[in-house]
Amino acid sequence: MNENVKVDKRRYNAPRRAAQAADTRHAILVAARALFVERGYAATTVAEIATQAGVSVDTVYASIGRKPVLLRELVETALSGTDHAIPARQREYVRAIREANGAEDKITIYAEALVGIQQRLAPIFLALREAAVTDASCARVWAEISERRAVNMREFAADLRGTGQLRDDLSDDEVADIIWSMNATEYWVLLVGERQWTAARFRDWLADAWIRLLLRAPHSAR
Repeated sequence: MNENVKVDKRRYNAPRRAAQAADTRHAILVAARALFVERGYAATTVAEIATQAGVSVDTVYASIGRKPVLLRELVETALSGTDHAIPARQREYVRAIREANGAEDKITIYAEALVGIQQRLAPIFLALREAAVTDASCARVWAEISERRAVNMREFAADLRGTGQLRDDLSDDEVADIIWSMNATEYWVLLVGERQWTAARFRDWLADAWIRLLLRAPHSAR
């Protein structure tokens, strides 16, 4: 066979293989999410995930990894809204926050984004919290995600401080801690899951609460 033909076939097959790998990864993540949420992390086996995804156990390991890695990937993809982890600074809503001029606009953009995140994240985050009680690997993931949120909120607080609209009697660390506590999945579950708030009501309440708590008076009417 002509060498050029071989090269052309490899070039042709590479995108197809990449698409197949992406489809396989997606199927595994969907299966793992469904089983972790329905049955719990401890009660779910990799074999069951593989069966539901229509692949072999070896394919699960090769495509993503063992159970703790699967759970981490589910958290990361829920945060990013894609099938892959995206660093916070590269997410579209973070860019929009940084480009906004006023503190109220920044807070409103974040509250809107947070609602979308929690709708994806809450079920799997609760599965992670349960798994962290008995599984050391999951406990490390839990601690890492929690600390990463805290770091990101300190950056958000500094960004808000740059508008000149934050209260002078609150330090950036205090602002970050307040936002960190109220953007937690547990807070979403309490109001939306248990008290039956709508996502829109939660979004509007959160933005209004942060504006009232964190910014200097007077505030613009909302």
